[in-house]
Amino acid sequence: MNSLGYIPQQPQGMTLSEFNALIEAHINGQADIQNQWVIAETSDLRLNRSGHCYTELIEKDSKGVTVAKVDAAIWANNYAKLYYKFKEATGQVLASGMKVLVNVTANYHHLYGLKVKINDIDPNYTLGDMARQRQEIINRLTAEGIIDMNKELPWPEVPQRIAIISAEGAAGYGDFMNQLQGNSYGLQFYTCLFSAVMQGSQTVPTVLAALDHVNDHIDLFDCVVIIRGGGSTSDLNSFDNYDLASTVAQFPIPVIVGIGHERDVTVLDYVAAMRVKTPTAAAEWLIQRGTTALARLNELQDAVVTSVRDTVAQAREQLAYFTSMIPATARRIIDTNRVRLDNHAKNIPFAAANLIMGQRTRLERIVERMGDIVTGAMQREQQRLQALNDKATLLSPVNTLRRGYSLVKLGDKYVTSTDQLAPSDKVTLQFANGTAAATVTNIPNSKE
Repeated sequence: MNSLGYIPQQPQGMTLSEFNALIEAHINGQADIQNQWVIAETSDLRLNRSGHCYTELIEKDSKGVTVAKVDAAIWANNYAKLYYKFKEATGQVLASGMKVLVNVTANYHHLYGLKVKINDIDPNYTLGDMARQRQEIINRLTAEGIIDMNKELPWPEVPQRIAIISAEGAAGYGDFMNQLQGNSYGLQFYTCLFSAVMQGSQTVPTVLAALDHVNDHIDLFDCVVIIRGGGSTSDLNSFDNYDLASTVAQFPIPVIVGIGHERDVTVLDYVAAMRVKTPTAAAEWLIQRGTTALARLNELQDAVVTSVRDTVAQAREQLAYFTSMIPATARRIIDTNRVRLDNHAKNIPFAAANLIMGQRTRLERIVERMGDIVTGAMQREQQRLQALNDKATLLSPVNTLRRGYSLVKLGDKYVTSTDQLAPSDKVTLQFANGTAAATVTNIPNSKE
């Protein structure tokens, strides 16, 4: 009620089911949306237990952005025929990511909403744009020789230091962490999350940035895990990207990819060192590596214990054997050495006699040689004395005087230099046959 007391009339509304019935009446039966041939791409194609095939039909622009999509179905009574028709013509099974030409009829149900029924398919319109682009990327990576580089990297025996690239708070990341940290074997893993957008246009740049960040600290990690939970196949288109695949292929440590469901395959699955179907499977694979190593360690431990026990037992047996042999061995050694000692004692007189005889013979030879040596020495000395005598005779003053020389004496000293004489000195001249007196009258070149 307003200030004038007037009560406005409320508009009459219909129920939602009545409104949906109007939509249903307008859509169903319209000729222009029945049996129309439509070009689209299949996404998230799946078969349920009843034999019905469900998929999304999508359209992308030139940049790969989805601009239209609609839920579609091939009912079980028509699926087998279309399945074999498509496979026989193309050699491939109808799957997600194929660009197809399908005949569809729009149908609206007031409870289940809009869905198009696929009536027929033209198998000449084979691989869709997603599959073609994916194959082109794979071919390029193969031609560049890098597609298997990450696969060829050696794995640590137990990868425990894990770099995780995922969306923080995502269900897939939570499943991975719960499975990894809650393992029943008590294995310890050290994880670090590098957050990235895992759906939409920001997927590629944020995942590349996360990989760069991991690479800056590469020595801290054993491997990288790229994970996200399930979703429609069209949500995974961002992982069919050359730059992202090239970076993963050439990454310096092994990369594990767990994206989507088992039916989903992206280019990253072709280049990663390990591809698993879900984030939980990625955790299970790491745990299995740990348990395998633990089992090997336990086997080695058991083998070492067994070997040590066998060695100790064998050593004890040998020790017991040697201990039992000590008395007999000692007696045998004593007896042997006693016999040898007796033999040496018996041989002492003979050895002494032989030694004395040998030394006597040697002494006799030495005595004989000494006689020869003394005789030779005496002869050499006699020859030497004769030579000295001959030399002394030759150099005797008498022989010198006989050759015409004379000796001059001043008093009782022989004069050897004019410096010893002075004028008027009385000197004696010694000749071979006698002496003569003389007086010095002149000394040429004398000091006076």
